[in-house]
Parts: sequence; C-alpha cells; structure tokens
Amino acid sequence: MQRVHPLPADLTPTAAAVEIGVTTSTLATWRCRGSGPAYIKRNGKVFYRRADVAAFIASRTTEHGGEQ
Repeated sequence: MQRVHPLPADLTPTAAAVEIGVTTSTLATWRCRGSGPAYIKRNGKVFYRRADVAAFIASRTTEHGGEQ
C-alpha cells in the first residue's frame, strides 16, 4: 500500500487546525458545508496549502479603529 505524504507546502488537517485556532472537527464540518479554507485531496487524504490557510486567516482578520 502506497503512503501519501504531504508536500512541503501542504498542511495536514491537524496542522491546519492549529494554525487557524480551531479543532480538526471544525475543519471537517467546514469541508462538509463548503466553507473554511480551500483544501485538496490526494489519494483520499485531505491537505491544506499553507497559502490557502494564510488567506483564510487574513480574510477573517478585522482591524478596529481606536477611540477618538
């Protein structure tokens, strides 16, 4: 049986969850709902590209102006 290893720029669901600050269950739910960061499947295994995780985090980042 051939093992599937992530490419250097890919994150496993566990690593992606840590980067985002959610659980792997949340990532799985987001995949089912079609939300969350983009992901790829290779030989039935799920991986996240670092750039996609970074873009997802950036899209959810807000800046609040200071009080004047």
